[in-house]
Amino acid sequence: MLATAFDEAVAGRNEGGIPIGAALFTRSGTLLGAGHNRRVQEDDASVHAETDAFRRAGRRRDYRECVMVTTLSPCWYCSGLVRQFNIGAVVIGEDVNFVGGHGWLADLGVEVVVLNDAACVELLGSFIHDHAELWNEDIGE
Repeated sequence: MLATAFDEAVAGRNEGGIPIGAALFTRSGTLLGAGHNRRVQEDDASVHAETDAFRRAGRRRDYRECVMVTTLSPCWYCSGLVRQFNIGAVVIGEDVNFVGGHGWLADLGVEVVVLNDAACVELLGSFIHDHAELWNEDIGE
């Protein structure tokens, strides 16, 4: 599942955007939707990776048995999306470069798994090093 999100992050980087990817799956592993941060590409501050994947997944009556897989700890905006729609689990590629709201989600009963995958850490870490101003814009600093 993380490979799908990672491929999305690489696609975002290759488009000139911020390399964060996400994918929404069923617990049995069926891919519902995948996406990446498109803030730069679409000139739209609301198109984070998790929201892009969520939008591409289409409507569902219930998200409790879904898993949001993301290359980076979800920011508060994306953590709110997980909470609003009661997504049951979040798998996080890394929380070294940024820590969002995943602790809050865990406190609310969402299953949270942090992998700290070396490839995810390196992909975003090198981007932050090379594009600090764009990264700070993305996280609101």
